Amino acid sequence: MLPKPTGEIVTVQRINKKIAVLAALLSAVLIATSASANSVTERGERFDRVVEEDGQRYTLLGSGVFRYMIWTAYAGAYYQLEGEREPQPLSDVPRRLELAYFHEIAAEDFAEATEKTLNDSLTLFEFNQVKESMAQLNQQYRDVVPGDRYLLSWDGDQLRLALNGETLYEDSSAEFASAMFGIWLGERPLGEDFRDALLGQN
Repeated sequence: MLPKPTGEIVTVQRINKKIAVLAALLSAVLIATSASANSVTERGERFDRVVEEDGQRYTLLGSGVFRYMIWTAYAGAYYQLEGEREPQPLSDVPRRLELAYFHEIAAEDFAEATEKTLNDSLTLFEFNQVKESMAQLNQQYRDVVPGDRYLLSWDGDQLRLALNGETLYEDSSAEFASAMFGIWLGERPLGEDFRDALLGQN
């Protein structure tokens, strides 16, 4: 039979146990703090502050939530090439817009909204310049469910539309890229508050 631990040993064991618990709590706090410092969260959707893709680093300019009537439609984050801190969403600067959806949306609804918004925001000449590219992109949309993410990016050479990391469409037209980014970030965006949040101007 093993001897019973003395009171002094029991006290030391309790202290060691408390130290272990405190260390675990501190570690959890540090991890959470680090994650918070490296990302932002919008309605439960996390966006990294720095993203690297194809050898280019992009930094977050702003994030926010887009609301349509009574609906909270999606959360978004806007990035530009590292070092480009002045918002230039309609320029040739490499940039990316990530949208995380809270509701189901059909592919045809995306196509309809894209055509209507571009038609409303562009001049007739500008719209005709991008009409063919828009028609091709509209054919590539897919339905989304809550948690899905669309990415619109321009790397300086290519416009890319991706869903959950899968590339659906590519185009080399800088004019079409600016037209697409203008849907959310132009002078006549879908929502001015959302645009200002994405550009870090709120």
